[in-house]
Parts: sequence; C-alpha cells; structure tokens
Amino acid sequence: MGSPAALATWIAGLTTYSGEETERAACAFAALLPPDTLLALSGDLGAGKTTFVRGLVSGLGIKGDITSPSFSLLNVYEGTRQVFHVDAYRLTRPEGFDDLLIWDLAKSPWNVVVEWPEKVAARLPSGYWQMKTAIQADGGHRFQLTLAG
Repeated sequence: MGSPAALATWIAGLTTYSGEETERAACAFAALLPPDTLLALSGDLGAGKTTFVRGLVSGLGIKGDITSPSFSLLNVYEGTRQVFHVDAYRLTRPEGFDDLLIWDLAKSPWNVVVEWPEKVAARLPSGYWQMKTAIQADGGHRFQLTLAG
C-alpha cells in the first residue's frame, strides 16, 4: 500500500482492513483535499463511507462526536474549515439537496462531503472529487479517487 499522504496512492486505490486504519488514512487524506471542494463518496452500505468521513473531519482539526447524518441528512462541523456532511440516501429527489441550503451557509474555507451522491448528482456543482468505496472479497475496504476533469 502506498502512503495515504500521497494523492497518487488514492488515485491508484488504497485498501484498509479496519475502521481504525480507514480513519487514519482519511485523516492523512484531509491534507490533500483542497478547501472549497466537494467530495462525493459512493459505495455500498458498509463500505466505510461514514468511517472515512470521521477520519477526514478529524484530519481537518475538528474535534468532537462525528456521526452519520442518516436521519438528519446534514451535519455541519466547524473548525479550520466548515465541513458539511450530507447523507443523501433518504432524499427522494435531487432537488432535496438544494433544500439543505448548504450554499447559503458555506463560508470559505469549506468542504462538502456527500454520501450517496448518485441520489443528487444533478444538483452537485461541477469540479467535485469522487471517492468510490467497495468491500473486497478479503474483507478490505478499497477507496479510489477520481479528480474533477
């Protein structure tokens, strides 16, 4: 496995084998994520999306309880950056993303992290980063990054 502190590692794909390892890797990834960038996290249930976000938010210097916004749809964390964590799984229409008023609340520097981005893809701004997650046959969780074109 390459270094989680190298962008090339994430583009090639990185596999973790525990929640703690996922959090540590995501913590290192935080230094690579530019401010004012949306990160779309796609993958099946249990693929490590929320665990990844917990490490990412920690890596951005935010302390406290980092939980899934499955029922609230949106959690906002304040630190050196404003982080908007969206779980779009329960949104029934793409326009539901607009109803969260993220763009009205965001103050630079910010990051928006969207789980289940396929549910709201039509409402996401251009230029976002895409992290695909998958559970492997050996139980590992693979993360692979695609940068905005």
